[in-house]
Amino acid sequence: MEKSIDEINRRIRDGSARVVTADEMPDIVSELGEEGALQEVDVVTTGTFGAMCSSGAFLNFGHAEPPIKMERLWLNDVEAYGGIAAVDTYIGATNKSVTRMESYGGAHVIEDFISGKAIELRAQSSGSDCYPRRSITTEVRLEDLNQAIMVNPRNAYQRYDAAVNTSEDTLYTYMGTLLPHNGNVTFSGAGTLNPICNDPNLRLIGSGVPILLGGAQGMVIGEGTQHSSAGNFATLMTTADMNDMNTDFLRAAYMYRYGPTLYLGVGIPLPVLDIETVRRTAVRDEDIMVSIKDYGVPSRSRPVLSQVSYAELKSGTIELDNEEIKTSSLSSFRRAKMVANTLKRWIEDGQMTLCLPTRYLDPSKQAKPMRETRKVVLVQEIMQRKVVTIKEDQEITEAAKKLLRGETNHLPVLDEQGRLTGVVTTFDIAKAVARPERKVKVQDVMTRNVITTLADEPIDIAAQKMEHHRISALPVVDAQNQCIAILHASDLGKLFKPGGGRP
Repeated sequence: MEKSIDEINRRIRDGSARVVTADEMPDIVSELGEEGALQEVDVVTTGTFGAMCSSGAFLNFGHAEPPIKMERLWLNDVEAYGGIAAVDTYIGATNKSVTRMESYGGAHVIEDFISGKAIELRAQSSGSDCYPRRSITTEVRLEDLNQAIMVNPRNAYQRYDAAVNTSEDTLYTYMGTLLPHNGNVTFSGAGTLNPICNDPNLRLIGSGVPILLGGAQGMVIGEGTQHSSAGNFATLMTTADMNDMNTDFLRAAYMYRYGPTLYLGVGIPLPVLDIETVRRTAVRDEDIMVSIKDYGVPSRSRPVLSQVSYAELKSGTIELDNEEIKTSSLSSFRRAKMVANTLKRWIEDGQMTLCLPTRYLDPSKQAKPMRETRKVVLVQEIMQRKVVTIKEDQEITEAAKKLLRGETNHLPVLDEQGRLTGVVTTFDIAKAVARPERKVKVQDVMTRNVITTLADEPIDIAAQKMEHHRISALPVVDAQNQCIAILHASDLGKLFKPGGGRP
């Protein structure tokens, strides 16, 4: 048995279509069987609600008097793109306010527009014969705009990797705050409700397909940026009119020390055409596997530590390396369910009919990494190979002498085998002299938790370590924790001299 899209739309129009949400479908298939479910169900609605950074909106403000070509412009102090036309702009969700930085950004401007708030528009221009005005400051609301069209380059990831942190530092990422030493696991996505998880081969989801986006009726434009369906990471480019949106399905947020983002509800109705559709929409959380990746490794190819299901992640704990670790979701299943239920109501009320893609998405596409034509500068290219060290059992007076010679203000401390065990600085010596209290050995005053770098580590990562820990030097160690060099903050200046590693 098969059904046509026209047959399903006729049932929607006459009010006889059976519509269910994706989390209801598995039990229906278990009860009725695949053939019975195909006969019984016409539409399965999906939904997800989570942070979708690659979002934004095209806005048209209308012409001022005298007219201005806005070359640079700010909305509530968030810079928007001025390179489209005279009074058009695109504002991205993650762009930060120049005054409030990460606590307010493009996502907040979008939410404020949808909430009906007035937004301050500031713009500058160099002026021209047809656009003589050079600056403007005004307040605008959503109702004042000619167009406010959300166009999101990347929404509704098929699934996300879960995140953990094996390093010794707390990390602040787009996957939230990750505690050191596998202190927690974060994940995102609605699992069984997630749109593409219910159509992994992209038979039903493609260009022109109607969707719910931010509470408005919109559509899929095509594949999203970084679309990589061959690896189960398909994405969608989406659009809808902001005038029809509401904040039940759209919220601005910011990730601490990462920046603004936009939480967004996206839902797609799937016509139940055949047995394959039934099988795909019967997916359960137990069937959807994700990788747990180590964000403690600052690399594009982070190590995969384990594979787990959404059912395990949603349970609140998982087991990793024989330890029980708490999990937490960055997305809202409750709001994802609200998205799916809203779609269900629209279809049952005849407010939305379905269609098949006007252009299909490539289910075999694999995203490529960036092509880099200039090599990454490594620590070994600018580190100081002549390093002054001291043994942990030496007197602090000896350390003071070495520091006073002016060759360094950081002394790596070594044990008898030459392994790095600490660092002592001029500040440590000064404290020891001010408070003697029987502190006579280097091991009594040294810093034991040493932040280090490797010779083959990119310099950007080493610089990030210095900034994060507010230190001015990093011992360079090898695989045996032998100190082979030292990198000072002043060495970074070599990169910007003629002949340095950067343009």
